[in-house]
Order: sequence, then C-alpha cells, then structure tokens
Amino acid sequence: MVLAAPTDLVVGRAGPEDWPVISGWAAAEGWNPGLSDGPAFFAQDPDGFFLGRIDGEPVSAISVVTYGPDYAFLGCYLVRPDLRGRGLGLATWRTGLAHAGDRTVGLDGVVAQQDNYRRSGFAHAHRTTRWTGVAPATRTPDGVRAVRPEDIEDLLAYDALCTPADRPRFLRAWLGAPGHHAVVRRSGSRVTGYGVVRPGHDGPRIGPLFADGPEDARALFDALTAHTGGHEVAVDVPETNPAGVALVEAAGFTPSFETARMYTGPVRPYAQDRVFGVTTLELG
Repeated sequence: MVLAAPTDLVVGRAGPEDWPVISGWAAAEGWNPGLSDGPAFFAQDPDGFFLGRIDGEPVSAISVVTYGPDYAFLGCYLVRPDLRGRGLGLATWRTGLAHAGDRTVGLDGVVAQQDNYRRSGFAHAHRTTRWTGVAPATRTPDGVRAVRPEDIEDLLAYDALCTPADRPRFLRAWLGAPGHHAVVRRSGSRVTGYGVVRPGHDGPRIGPLFADGPEDARALFDALTAHTGGHEVAVDVPETNPAGVALVEAAGFTPSFETARMYTGPVRPYAQDRVFGVTTLELG
C-alpha cells in the first residue's frame, strides 16, 4: 500500500465482520474492549460503524451510534499507528459524524484528544476515571441476584433514568451477551440498581453500575466482583458521583487513566448520582 494523500482513503460502513479489526486496534491502545461487545453495539445502530480503507486495507475507524432522534455517541475513533498524522483520521471523522445528523453527539475523549474535540464543537461536561483493582473476596450479598427475563422491562425503565437517551435494543443485547453477568437489586417490586460485568481483552470490566445510592451500589459491586474469581477488574467512574469514587477507593482500586465526557449540545437530564460506573466508553 502506497499512501499519497487522504484522497486515497475510502470510508464506508463497517459490519459485524469488521469488528475484530476495530476491537483489535482498541485493545492495542490499552482500552480493554469487551470480548462480546460487537453484537450489542451493532444491535443499537447497525449503520453507525465506519472503516477507512486504502486499496481495500483497513486503516481507520469510527463509530457514531444513534439513540433516537436527539442523541448519538461517538467512539472507536482510531487510526493505524503507522499512518497517523496524514489526515486520515479527520477524513474518517467527517464521514462518521455526518451519520449523527442534527443530533447532540457525546463522546468520552482521552486527554490527548480533548483539545481537538473542543475545536470540533464539543464542550467538556465532566471527567471519568478508570479504576482497577482486585476486590476483597466476598459472596454475593443478600438482596442481589442474577437478572431474569421477567426483570428486563423494569431494567429498561431504570436504565432510562440513568442515561441521556433510551437504549432498549442495546440493553437487551448487552444483558444477554456471551460472558456477561448481570445482577439486579430490588426493594420489594422496585428496582434499586443493576450492574453488569463482562470479560475484556485485559481482564473483566464492570459497566454499567447504576444504583439508587451507595448501599445498593456496594451490594451490586460486591456481587459483580465476586463473579470475577479474584481477577483484576476495571470500572469507569464519573467524577459527578463522589459516592462512586468513594466506593472504589474503599475497595482498594487505583486510577489508571481518565477521559472527559463531552457534548456538542444539550442532553436530557438524567440521574447522574445513580451512575456509579458508566456502561462503556465506546457507546456511552
């Protein structure tokens, strides 16, 4: 492959068959993508993934996944390391972002790219920090159990309180994906929180971890980490929830890297105090 200019780049939609390329690049960046993320990601918006190719060979990627008429989320923004600095990323960015139309777009940007995102119209909302550690051995707490099919409708409603947009297609796939372990806590018939842990390239990841308050979050966190068998686990905690930060600090977790949640416009209000761990940095 001989690269003359970004005009050699052809950006087109990516399909599930292309996901191993995109997730492999993400793993090489140290992002620790989940092993079963692809089907759930494509379930939300099968047209929201793009690959840039030169002479048919993949060189860049981006996802701009739509959630209804008002919101989209940008992620998986990647250029092959040996081809960076040539304008390929910007060309890929423009094609992907056009998929959002006039929706507000969110992203979780790494520190090195945040100034570039600001220049593209994204405003900083808050920081999110990835915390990693091995939780003390424990059993699944009382009141927490595995999610059952009869829980799904209630979890869709609860999830909608904790996110900038409804995402039923994604969540149904996420809860049942291979290797994903989902737990719920209830008070009587009412959901007071739920969470998921899934296998990643570099170890398990928790996400989401949504709960009414610290007690529910701790019970769910203990149940999820108990499922990891003593492996180091990661969770992305937004600074907008100090109780979430206190939870992982008390468990002995340490920060490994940070991102910034950024938006191009307004998003609907949601219960940020219930977000003890974001679902995924790739899809929000």
